[in-house]
Amino acid sequence: MFKYEQVKDLNDLELEVYNYIMRHQEKVLEMKIRELAEGSHVSTTTVLRFCKKMGCNGYSEFKVKYKMYLNEVPNQAKKEDIRVLVNFFYRADSEEFNKQLDEVASLIYYASKVIFLGIGSSGIVAKYGARYLTNSGKVAQYIDDPYYPVPAGFYDGAVIVVLSVSGETGQVMEQLRRFIRFNCAIVCLTNSETSTIAKMSDVCLTYYMPIDRVQYGDLTTQVPVIFILEKIGKKVQHLLQDIEIV
Repeated sequence: MFKYEQVKDLNDLELEVYNYIMRHQEKVLEMKIRELAEGSHVSTTTVLRFCKKMGCNGYSEFKVKYKMYLNEVPNQAKKEDIRVLVNFFYRADSEEFNKQLDEVASLIYYASKVIFLGIGSSGIVAKYGARYLTNSGKVAQYIDDPYYPVPAGFYDGAVIVVLSVSGETGQVMEQLRRFIRFNCAIVCLTNSETSTIAKMSDVCLTYYMPIDRVQYGDLTTQVPVIFILEKIGKKVQHLLQDIEIV
């Protein structure tokens, strides 16, 4: 359930329904459609559109299929946070998602320079992504300072891999605008395809995890981002070694 192609097709309001379901998985089974709509801060019509995009004729059919899906999750993966990740790995196994990974790997393989860009927690993961890709044989660097200078000419033809959970970080968007002026290809890893950074990018890899913000920061899991970065690194390594990507 929740195939990559289906989740990718959701609009902003429908994503609110999806995120609410991911955060309250068992609870949703006991909720009426109006209760789910109120909890997601959307209309019942939006909930019905969401159900239709999930391949269901209505809310009742959705609940039946959703219950079957939850029962199929392995016993060791019964906690809600584990279920969310299991669902991501299920989506990431789709043909469309793997085609996007291949496209990104090809861009990186032919790039003169590869720069990973992010701030805060995403900056830390950007540093890991640059090191992992360098380990694969393609040298990369990272920028975790949004005010890092972008001199004309130096980054021409580079691939910029930008990491942002929200896809709406102002400093990152301003940095991206500088790179775009120098004919850089932009690849983003973000939580939603409808975000501003996603729309600024040439290729967007999305993972659709429930947002978990707290008083002192963002606790949204970065596990899918690490997974995506490692998959890209391995695919680039295969290209460098002239090994066919399966």
